Parts: sequence; structure tokens; C-alpha cells
Amino acid sequence: VEAAQGKTVKVIIETVLLTDEEKVKACQLAQAANATFVKTSTGFAGGGATVEDVKLMKETVGDTMEVKASGGVRNLDDFKAMVDAGATRIGASAGVQIMQGLEADSDY
Repeated sequence: VEAAQGKTVKVIIETVLLTDEEKVKACQLAQAANATFVKTSTGFAGGGATVEDVKLMKETVGDTMEVKASGGVRNLDDFKAMVDAGATRIGASAGVQIMQGLEADSDY
């Protein structure tokens, strides 16, 4: 994080591959490193953000970091659920469709 010289740093956790204990530890390490965000996934390991993972990440980092829910957000209800769970940013390939209240075309 120091090498970023004040730039935004996101730590991608790849939640689909980890236990809850590992997710908490990853969040704690990102927090200790002074990263700006923790992010649920890259999209390459399958799955995507879940409400449970976003809640766990937010509970772990509190207000010291932002949480990005990435993947699996396909409609406005999904979007609202992630924000309600603590996500401060959403990564979705169908952002415009979601905001128009439409269902995304892709499964991820």
C-alpha cells in the first residue's frame, strides 16, 4: 500500500474460495496495510458477491475501509441488498440495466 503513494488500493479477497475465518483474516490484513477497499472477487473464480460475505467484510472492517461487492449483482434488488449489507461500491457488468430496473443478461 505504501508503494501506491496515496492512490486508492483495493484488496481482492476472492471470497468464493475462502472460509469465513479466512475472509475475516484477509480483511484484517488489508485493514492493517491501510488499503482503501476490500473487494469480494475478481470474477475469475466463479461465484461472486453474496450478501453474507459483504456483511461479514463490513463487520470486520467497520468504517475504516470501503467494501466493494463485485459479481452476482444482476438486478436492482441485488444492488439494494448489497448496499444494505454494507457495500459502498458495486462492481457489475450491467450497471445501466440494473439502474433502469432491468435484469442483467449474464450469469455473473
